[in-house]
Amino acid sequence: MAKKHKITTFLWFDSNAEEAATFYTSIFPDSRVTKVARWGKGGPAPEGSVMTVSFELAGQAYIAMNGGPHYKLTPAISLFVSCQSQEEVDTLWDKLLAGGGKPTACGWLEDKFGLSWQVIPDALMERMSDPDPVKAGRVAQAMMTMQKIDVAAIERAYAGA
Repeated sequence: MAKKHKITTFLWFDSNAEEAATFYTSIFPDSRVTKVARWGKGGPAPEGSVMTVSFELAGQAYIAMNGGPHYKLTPAISLFVSCQSQEEVDTLWDKLLAGGGKPTACGWLEDKFGLSWQVIPDALMERMSDPDPVKAGRVAQAMMTMQKIDVAAIERAYAGA
């Protein structure tokens, strides 16, 4: 029996929760839609239309709801993706931008549904937390010039090259 998560991220969409969940689960390994709940008779949406979609991304539980146009997703909440390599950054970046997403800054992007993501290589976090403030500062300054994080440029900044 699957373990129920005590805390689950809940995402509000206008009317495309199922499309978003299907898109996200197609990108990350160990991901799947686990349940689709539909509105019943007398609900605020047409009977049988999708109310919520439960899904997992890399084993983490989420719920997406078709709640109407009352609320919009905002960069104040983002999904942080730790990447082990430039290749993983590049792959996820391209997939998350597919279909109309837009890059923002410092490894952040907004996907076609309006959800904000941080696609961050582990090397960036390691170099920015170096105890040497000069090295960490160079890395932070390099990051501030980027949309998608470039690991090689981060390493050059770290080395002072």
